[in-house]
Amino acid sequence: MDRNKTFPFPIPRIGGFFIGIVLLLTPILNTFAGVLVAPTVVILSENDRTGRITVQNPSDKPKEVSVYFSFGLPVSDSLGAVTIQLQDSGVTDPRSALNWIKAFPEKIVLEPGATQVIRLRANPPKNLPDGEYWTRIVVKSQEGETNIPVASDPTKISTRLNMIMQTAIMLKYRTGDLLSKLEVINTDARIIDSAVQVTVDMTNRGNVSYVGILKCKLLDATGKEIANYHIDLAVYHNLTRRFKLPLPGQGFIKPYRTEISISTAGRTDIPEDAIVQGNIINFSKNIE
Repeated sequence: MDRNKTFPFPIPRIGGFFIGIVLLLTPILNTFAGVLVAPTVVILSENDRTGRITVQNPSDKPKEVSVYFSFGLPVSDSLGAVTIQLQDSGVTDPRSALNWIKAFPEKIVLEPGATQVIRLRANPPKNLPDGEYWTRIVVKSQEGETNIPVASDPTKISTRLNMIMQTAIMLKYRTGDLLSKLEVINTDARIIDSAVQVTVDMTNRGNVSYVGILKCKLLDATGKEIANYHIDLAVYHNLTRRFKLPLPGQGFIKPYRTEISISTAGRTDIPEDAIVQGNIINFSKNIE
């Protein structure tokens, strides 16, 4: 099967009279992927080119686990919807580490409750420019067969499920001088129905991923806070985020305005050493 493709629907196999279901999941840590994977981000560098992840089978059945690498960054469309598409080949991004990261072992069988350490090693090309390089560690687990009850009529086709699930975590390799710098290139804030819709277009001007938090406050003419919102950011190249702030029908004085701040500080879901501290952005925008 081509790993570059995802199939969010059942795939029938008539000859064997069973249905295989393939689910591609991309959260960093996900119990539904059949196994637990930690840590949430792996950092390698020119000073330490080796790392590890731990894979645990929390179920009461053995699981076949395989580890491989893909390339996939958060990308957004014009509406601010963010997706990640994994690629195993045809990657042209100069920051890809896909071809020079290895895992040992690549395939294991985990007994119920068992834990396995997967070791990682980077073999980067010589004279690599300063900055950060990326790939995703994909952990695929295959569960045991599950019978599905069917009618006793012998003419009916029997079915069984062979569940194959995946989860992917980010690996970053760092070398030389690192610069985390974000630039906001466009902002739009407008009233739509009973909310203020805010769109922020950003571009990465550094040589590492900009990982942080975007915070937004909606204020009235007197500075009274109407609503607030925050969203986690991971900007690798360009990214657009769009969100809405609820707008009450009365009790606030126009014109309204938004105050937006972006910073690499404040993330609690990622280890501190996984974030290169960068610039802070503060600005406001009036809404008529």
